[in-house]
Amino acid sequence: MKYILLMHHDEEAFSKLTESERQDMLGESVRLTHRLHAKGQYIDAAPLHPTSTATSVRVREGKTLVTDGPFAETREQLARYFLIDVRDLDEAMAIAAQAPGARIGTAEIRPVMELAGLPGD
Repeated sequence: MKYILLMHHDEEAFSKLTESERQDMLGESVRLTHRLHAKGQYIDAAPLHPTSTATSVRVREGKTLVTDGPFAETREQLARYFLIDVRDLDEAMAIAAQAPGARIGTAEIRPVMELAGLPGD
């Protein structure tokens, strides 16, 4: 079953880490992806640029509304994702617990819907 692990953390707190600490966390995430790949569980993963680079698009009453910034103001922002293919939720939770972002924020785990007819099927 496919799961997406959405890693949320406080961007301001992350920016206060030393460059070495940030690079260590990124390196740890890359090593995790290699372990997942070796087990056939890795599909994709990537860090995201800060929310200051986000653009939100909404369509209301036929009008497109574009605003700078993320969809919602929260203390923790979406920072990274891992897309994995594992047996069950327990296995997804075990992987989420290995992600360095879970130590400074929250790992949201959501099953991915399988939808026929998408490109690549």
